[in-house]
Amino acid sequence: MNFVKLSLATALAAAAFSLPALAQDTEFQLPEQCITSSTMGEMDHSAMDHSAMGHSDGMMAPESADLSNSPEHVQVNMRKMMITMPAMEQGMMNEDPDVAFACGMIAHHQGAIDMAQVLIDHGDDPKMIKLAEEIMEAQVGEIELMKNWLTANVN
Repeated sequence: MNFVKLSLATALAAAAFSLPALAQDTEFQLPEQCITSSTMGEMDHSAMDHSAMGHSDGMMAPESADLSNSPEHVQVNMRKMMITMPAMEQGMMNEDPDVAFACGMIAHHQGAIDMAQVLIDHGDDPKMIKLAEEIMEAQVGEIELMKNWLTANVN
């Protein structure tokens, strides 16, 4: 009976931690510590040269791709990626390597959560859906750990 109670408590805690992450769509924001001490500050990241990220190889940048004829899951994934990729770039520009890692990884993990949610919403394979759920649970916990570290260690 204790195992059942523990399992239920764990599931409820995981759900509670994941709800804020799942609720994010267009309003993903890095923690304040990631923005205020960035070497780029409030720079417009849409103007960045993304060639260092491998976007100069003739492939269309997601923001210029016409996805109107793409499956819904592709459209949702690309829309969410356009939110988290600039945030990840901004986070990694921090002068402090520890802060840069935490800030970049928060956005990176949010991208994994977003992708997993799209699979849960649109996928069919039970094994992949289970993997997506496990990924979401792990990423939510790691985001919380990094946010707590930033709160405790960055003014």
